[in-house]
Amino acid sequence: MAIQPIRLFGDPVLRRRATEVVDFDRELRQLVADLTDTMLEAPGAGLAAPQIGVGLRVFTWNVDGELGHLVNPTLELSEEEQLDLEGCLSLPELTYECRRALSVVARGFDMHGEPVTINGSDLLARAIQHETDHLDGVLFIDRLDEAARKAAMREIRESEWFGLEKPTVKVSPHPTGPFGI
Repeated sequence: MAIQPIRLFGDPVLRRRATEVVDFDRELRQLVADLTDTMLEAPGAGLAAPQIGVGLRVFTWNVDGELGHLVNPTLELSEEEQLDLEGCLSLPELTYECRRALSVVARGFDMHGEPVTINGSDLLARAIQHETDHLDGVLFIDRLDEAARKAAMREIRESEWFGLEKPTVKVSPHPTGPFGI
């Protein structure tokens, strides 16, 4: 178990669709442990494998004291929506209101290859959608309206961390919650 550097906006791995997991082995269990440790250290409400440079369809979450992980997720989204602040460990100190489904049914597998179904609403639903987006190469800023996306891009370009050659673990100044997804 080791804390890994979190990849920042601009790293190409964040824009690639992650590959389905086919081997539920010791390496996958180590990846889940590393994701969990890194997420808790940051702290964040979730972390996807691409955020630590691994192109596999795996993510972890920490919402309301509940730790979990999901491998090869598929989502069923509610029609009812929520609008709330969202942030990302790969976009430090950036938060914007983002529209998401209010609830989700997520199906996939645990690290041992056993089928799992997660029913989530509110923050858990937001975290699951956010992390699944990472597995598809989508960032939360892609879901913002045009004006907010332009403002976010301006804020990114002006940030101290943008364009760093070496990825670093960024610790969110915000409590775990929508700010550290």
